[in-house]
Amino acid sequence: MRAMILAAGRGERMRPLSDVTPKPLLRAGGKSLIEHQLAALCAAGLREIVVNLSWKGEMLRAALGDGARYGVRIRYSEEGGEPLETGGGVAAALHLLGDGPFVVVSADVWSDYDFRACSERLESTDVAHFVLTPNPDFHPHGDFGLEGARVVDSEPRYTYANIGVFRREFFSDCPAGKFPLAPLMFRWVRAGRVSGEVHRGGWRNVGTPQQLAELDQALRR
Repeated sequence: MRAMILAAGRGERMRPLSDVTPKPLLRAGGKSLIEHQLAALCAAGLREIVVNLSWKGEMLRAALGDGARYGVRIRYSEEGGEPLETGGGVAAALHLLGDGPFVVVSADVWSDYDFRACSERLESTDVAHFVLTPNPDFHPHGDFGLEGARVVDSEPRYTYANIGVFRREFFSDCPAGKFPLAPLMFRWVRAGRVSGEVHRGGWRNVGTPQQLAELDQALRR
């Protein structure tokens, strides 16, 4: 199984830090955000990694190289000067992700989730498996409900943790170019084709300088 780290975004809420450094290379606990993801994926046996690039992509490429020093092989999906958003970014990288299911995780989240778990829980009839988390203060209403192992569009809702496993079918008939992932997610959830789980361990969104500083302090402790 291969994995993709979403790393192309501009990081508007992380400004002014992201004006100089792409958000995935900002550091917390002695490592860049994307290095935390690479370490977690490698530990789970996911060593074929795709990273999408746009804003200051040359800095990411220079910093990560071919991934050998992290125990992985990195290939890059170049999006040009304007990021393709979450959906468009994954769709543009499908040719690098192989024919089987693949993990997608955002570079700007941190968690102690074991990626081996999600790869084992994708049912044969499902197009995706979503990892959810209890709603953080900044997103109190959540995104999706969960009935057993089935993701549903109903209350009570949890927050999508920006971690999931996808089949290529998930992106069938999607538009070309730039588009968000959320409409596709709701489409397949409403079709009953998405399994899920709630991760109740450590998870943090890292979208602002304050959130970055809080994660840095927590990891150093």
